Amino acid sequence: MSDSPAPLADPHRVYDPVVGDGPKDVVILGSTGSIGTQAIDLVLRNPDRFRVSGLSANGGRVALLAEQARRLRVRTVAVAREDVVPALREALAAQYGAAEPLPEILAGPGAATELAASDCHTVLNGITGSIGLAPTLAALEAGRTLALANKESLIVGGPLVKALAEPGQIIPVDSEHAALFQCLAAGTRSDVRKLVVTASGGPFRGRTRAQLANVTVEDALAHPTWSMGPVITINSATLVNKGLEVIEAHLLYDIPFSRIEVVVHPQSYVHSMVEFTDGSTLAQATPPDMRGPIAVGLGWPGRVPDAAPAFDWSTASTWEFFPLDDEAFPSVGLARHVGELAGTAPAVFNAANEECVEAFRTGALPFNGIMETVTRVVHEHGTPVTGTSLTVSDVLEAETWARARAQELTATAEARA
Repeated sequence: MSDSPAPLADPHRVYDPVVGDGPKDVVILGSTGSIGTQAIDLVLRNPDRFRVSGLSANGGRVALLAEQARRLRVRTVAVAREDVVPALREALAAQYGAAEPLPEILAGPGAATELAASDCHTVLNGITGSIGLAPTLAALEAGRTLALANKESLIVGGPLVKALAEPGQIIPVDSEHAALFQCLAAGTRSDVRKLVVTASGGPFRGRTRAQLANVTVEDALAHPTWSMGPVITINSATLVNKGLEVIEAHLLYDIPFSRIEVVVHPQSYVHSMVEFTDGSTLAQATPPDMRGPIAVGLGWPGRVPDAAPAFDWSTASTWEFFPLDDEAFPSVGLARHVGELAGTAPAVFNAANEECVEAFRTGALPFNGIMETVTRVVHEHGTPVTGTSLTVSDVLEAETWARARAQELTATAEARA
């Protein structure tokens, strides 16, 4: 992987900000979510390796945020919702006691972005959704190592991220991309024939498109192997999540879409694979547990001992692999299309999907209506803004249009139902 142009995520290059000796100072964005809480568990078990200086959250779980701040003794707490600041102060006071100084509080839509640029070694971006773009850009511009779990910020702002990131500055935390990252360490970029991204198949693996017509929200949230937030879980049910991961793999590793394959692996033991030109394939495998990829993101190039469970090889198990059903799950093909269009097209795809997922959750759209509506919005978008002229304003404008158009189409579909 030494030839040019260098990929965004390169296991052979270590970007190491000079911030002093001792444990790595880490900022965790999205600390009360699934990635954030597991990252905190990892940090608390490895105080000699990591120290958390700041936490950010939306503000919906102030009691948990205050407890995290006290356990980690952070300098700064950031919340996106300014209206929860009084409740947060009260929760912090209850946790810390009268004699201890409370951490600094940042509040408002830009709070996480401000925190991402603060003094630290590594920023773990575990925010869900495209609102993670501004913190991603802020962390990169400030020279921090970015442990990236917020795939949407790369999807919607790929050219902007690529313009800022130094070689080795981004370490992927998604299980699939952390797996590819580790497998790629075994060879040079010119040795790579294909990236193979695995998918569990979600709760609807094996069903036809017709059989998906009447599935419920509860059905879609019943993921067979992973415990995640509702939006990501529904994205896994439609396989939109896998489509986004294909775009992300292309951007991270600079491999053409024609050489990125998706294969269904129900057990979720193999997180992804790299096929090399000599015919060999390397697979990265662990039991399903996000603490492993998080440990790679925070600790690379070092390994964190006992970060996650390992396999018991004395117990028999069966690992299965199946081809992707593109007819039942057209999301991956559409993602490839918008990824090749590039520019604002992925932002339109992602924003429309977020609106349609919410419409499905509230009963305004059937399950198959999610991708039907997203497809229509993508096609109506027309020619995307591309190239070096792309700006954050272009991305935001495209997202705003896509959300509004998806809402219009959803309202029409609901009125007809």
